[in-house]
Amino acid sequence: MMNADVSQNFLYVEIKCSDGELLAGHFFSSKAPATGLPVLICPATGVKQHFYFRFAAWLAAHGRDVLVFDYRGIGLSLRGDLRTCKATLVDWGQKDQVAALDWLLARTGHEKVVLLGHSAGGQMMGLMSNHEKIAGVVGVAVSTGWFSGMRLAFRIKAMWGLLFFVPLGIKLLGYEPTAMIGLGEDLPAGVARQWGEWCAAGGYATNATQSMPDTDYHQNVRLPYVVFYAEDDDIANAVTVDDLMSTFPHAVKQVHRINPNQFGLKKLGHISWFRRSHEAVWPLLYSAIETI
Repeated sequence: MMNADVSQNFLYVEIKCSDGELLAGHFFSSKAPATGLPVLICPATGVKQHFYFRFAAWLAAHGRDVLVFDYRGIGLSLRGDLRTCKATLVDWGQKDQVAALDWLLARTGHEKVVLLGHSAGGQMMGLMSNHEKIAGVVGVAVSTGWFSGMRLAFRIKAMWGLLFFVPLGIKLLGYEPTAMIGLGEDLPAGVARQWGEWCAAGGYATNATQSMPDTDYHQNVRLPYVVFYAEDDDIANAVTVDDLMSTFPHAVKQVHRINPNQFGLKKLGHISWFRRSHEAVWPLLYSAIETI
């Protein structure tokens, strides 16, 4: 396995969305001539793009062009005060992921990309008008986060966080201080509200598309969809993953439940897949990319 080296050449880029919003991203060009389709890394909720840099560099070392970015209201894509940011989860899927995908195609000259989505990043293809430009999806720790599908102790914790703490934080601060309770970066109010609503209802983004059927692509997504989730993940489990899979009835799905011990790891959970300390699982993800 090659060592990831984030000191290699990579380029800061700005991605213009359909509504004029500018997103910040980084493009990692393959060290050798590209050997396959480019990879679009779509982050999890409240996770900055920098968290994925080492993995992106590792992919580039394996001959892939890679783009990773921050959604509006997150990291380098936050413009101005978070309290005035109007971003929603729907915006992330309908506008941000759409624009990032088109940017990567224009940059590389390819007709399709592989979308590698971490948690929320691999769950919103049903909102993407250009989903046909995705050759396939590798979803890591993807699920609906449906409260009713979680074990009781974690369900109580999640419901307290998203249904009590979130509204209170928004009322007091104008944004959601999720960093305070260990749920990633602070979030725009609209993102946090939808996150809680979708987790309470199950079905993830289908809750939003009920009111806008003309922009609902869940039934049209027919691409290969390879999913990995860890046995020790409290959010993505057999029930919540299956709930997400049901929202894409025509996708060609493969679901893999991963035991961290098989890779010499004590824990894997929801976030750690992309940490340097967990590089042992990266070839597993790359093998899925290669099949697309």
